[in-house]
Amino acid sequence: MKAIVYEKYGSPDIVLKLKEVEQPIPKDNEVLIKVHATAINFADSGLVRGKPYLGRLWQGLFKPKKPILGSEVAGRVEAVGENVKRFQTDDEVFCDIGDIGFGGFAEYVSVPENVVVLKPTNLTFEEAAVVPVSSVVALEGLRDHGQIQSRQKILINGASGGIGTFAVQIAKTFGAEVTGVCSTKKLDLVRSIGADHVIDYTKENFTKSDLRYDLIFDIAVTHSISDYKRALNPKGAYIACGYNPTSLFLGPLISIFGRKKVKSYMAKINTKDLTYMKELIESGKVKPVIDRRYPLSKVPEAIRYYEEKHSQGKISITVVK
Repeated sequence: MKAIVYEKYGSPDIVLKLKEVEQPIPKDNEVLIKVHATAINFADSGLVRGKPYLGRLWQGLFKPKKPILGSEVAGRVEAVGENVKRFQTDDEVFCDIGDIGFGGFAEYVSVPENVVVLKPTNLTFEEAAVVPVSSVVALEGLRDHGQIQSRQKILINGASGGIGTFAVQIAKTFGAEVTGVCSTKKLDLVRSIGADHVIDYTKENFTKSDLRYDLIFDIAVTHSISDYKRALNPKGAYIACGYNPTSLFLGPLISIFGRKKVKSYMAKINTKDLTYMKELIESGKVKPVIDRRYPLSKVPEAIRYYEEKHSQGKISITVVK
């Protein structure tokens, strides 16, 4: 099968190669998926470059242990292991495989049955492939860590990216009043997916406004903790998406000694939350936003575009048409 492989850390253009590799054989509890589409995520950019260096403790100190990246997959079941009960050949599925070693930048991947979910019936494979990581990250940040409630005033900083476009739509399903922060050219997109208000960060600093918010969901991380606190209501909460050292270490202290809560989190990807997102998508309440589509051979170019931080929504990779 064809796959995008890397055997050392470095620039995507240099170290990522399209190669012929051995097709995996499913174990007794595994599902072999013919990958129709995958997507670009933060982990792909960081891991290919070996940065931050702390990540090499898991991925390999001097060279990557797992040579095929790609954590989001949408495709068709090609074969099932002897003990697989929930799926059969030709089922259309999607999943996040980042926690089990990646492998999405390939024509086939074999994964445990318990990470796989039937894909939304109203999405193409390319649309489904951009859902598993970003949507669940947004869901857990707003619902589990932000404790989002109906009629709250929510601000999403970084509303036009992969996570942000899901966050805006998910917040609206909870009945929140949503303000999205993005650049000038992305204002119309953020409005179109349901934001009640939009702020152009190139013209206005929301932390210096008189407006206050019950919850700030921060993907872009562009201000200091003190600035974010100033923009919160007296009992408001600031949630930083992903690993943010400042909020991770200072957050517990700030939260203990004040009424305003500050927290950083890492999402725990799971099929329960992915199934929840599947249901929201099938009901028409959430729709993935795709900026660009690339073929498998152009993964290095797709990662480079992702790193420029200009994308509106997600970047999908078509593997098999």
